[in-house]
Amino acid sequence: MSKTIRIGTRDSELALWQAKIVQSQLENLGHKTELVPVKSTGDLVLDKPLYELGITGIFTRTLDIAMLNNDIDIAVHSLKDVPTILPKGIVQAAVLKRGNVNDTLVFKNNEEFLGAKDAVIATGSLRRRAQWLNRFPTHTIVDLRGNVNSRLQKLEDNDEWNGAIFAAAGIGRIGIRPEEAINLDWMIPAPAQGAIMITALEDDEDIRAACAELNHEETEICTSIEREFLNKLEGGCTAPIGALAYIKDEEINFKGVLLSPDGSKRIDVTRVKKLGEHNDMAQFCADFVIERGGKRLMDIIKNSSKKTNVYSTKAFTEDQRLLFHEKVVADSSDFIKISLNRIHPRFLKNEIRNVIITSKNAVESLITNYSAIELQFKNIYCVGRRTKRLVENKIGKVTHSEKNAKKLAEYLVEYIEGTEVTYFCSDIRLDALPTILEQNNIKVNEIEAYETKYDGLKVDDSVEAVMFYSPSTVESFIQKNKAEVIAFCIGETTANEAKKHFSDVRVAKVPTVESVIELVNEHYV
Repeated sequence: MSKTIRIGTRDSELALWQAKIVQSQLENLGHKTELVPVKSTGDLVLDKPLYELGITGIFTRTLDIAMLNNDIDIAVHSLKDVPTILPKGIVQAAVLKRGNVNDTLVFKNNEEFLGAKDAVIATGSLRRRAQWLNRFPTHTIVDLRGNVNSRLQKLEDNDEWNGAIFAAAGIGRIGIRPEEAINLDWMIPAPAQGAIMITALEDDEDIRAACAELNHEETEICTSIEREFLNKLEGGCTAPIGALAYIKDEEINFKGVLLSPDGSKRIDVTRVKKLGEHNDMAQFCADFVIERGGKRLMDIIKNSSKKTNVYSTKAFTEDQRLLFHEKVVADSSDFIKISLNRIHPRFLKNEIRNVIITSKNAVESLITNYSAIELQFKNIYCVGRRTKRLVENKIGKVTHSEKNAKKLAEYLVEYIEGTEVTYFCSDIRLDALPTILEQNNIKVNEIEAYETKYDGLKVDDSVEAVMFYSPSTVESFIQKNKAEVIAFCIGETTANEAKKHFSDVRVAKVPTVESVIELVNEHYV
């Protein structure tokens, strides 16, 4: 081919080194070449971590545009920086033989800080941040951006930093790896780390043919699996995902990881397949991670840039989180903490004729203190379907139940056997039931089965709706927050308390968390 191949590259020292390797290999095959350095957005915007910039392909976009404009013929990239889906019209033309895949810790003085509770580590990578915090949860991570040389200089200039993390291939290729450096064999690298990729226009057959001569098949197979794994998890440079495949004894060995941004949650996967039987390897491993909580982790990461608009005063289960509409960015925590009390045997020395139980917490307290045989209750009256179900599973048959305490009190006034009840309740309770009964000459013996403690927190100003499940959750929320939100309530009793504070109160059709979520979704659709 007589045409001069114009090689597009970023103008950092490492990028130029990589481009010159490609240039050298092409010229050794008899091709004429020319280097065309181009600045990228990733090099220009240095005031934020990569994962906060919100774009994939930050180091490739400028070169993609130059290629589509026919200003260059090929582009040379660090493959780990390239989005898993290339722009229309651009294809992978070759992958060079892979270099060192590891991450490297460059440290100051010595490595003693690795055993210390407090240490400061610098990195701009969310993947490295998450894996480091997973291993060293008490350490502090600070952001570090720039090219390899400037990052090393920043490490030297910051006296409070103990170390910084680099790609081993990067500092090794340009010959600036300090003596005070160790490879982090335990840290799973970024998909395709250590590999150099060449892209070209899909319809430029001559250029693609020239680049194909540089392709290293083993590296191509391994990096393709890693990048497909990344793609199946819908990740990019904004997700803490690691992946590494390597070939040994005609087998492909794979390990992958997905973490929460703070490193507190981690899902690992490993897989070994015979070479040639590996086509489903990435899909299998991605599905493995997704089925073990990966989807929820990815949703958290995707929504991390979005502000929470709905808050629940009761912590969600994994299944409940998946029920929300895509427009809902929900967060949750338990605004009420329960402490079970010891119930003295004197209260139960004789058979109790009439017992009232209005919550599952009272049931838990009773069965924690005594066995079902010891709980000799003739008539059990309760509030709520779930409380009734728990009572009948753990204690005995329920004589009658109602959906709220007021209705139960009205029923008892009409149909109770005798004139006395024992009410297992909390130290914080509504007055409706005992007041109605006492007004109708029914004696109420209250036994504090558990304590209710307010444990609410101040929610973000972006929250415009709150989910409530009991009057106590309303009271806990009001202690630290303003009443300028929509109140989505699990039932009428909770709604009545909410109406004392909120102007917009809505009640679920049935008293379940799932029904409250459905109510929220209806509002946001």
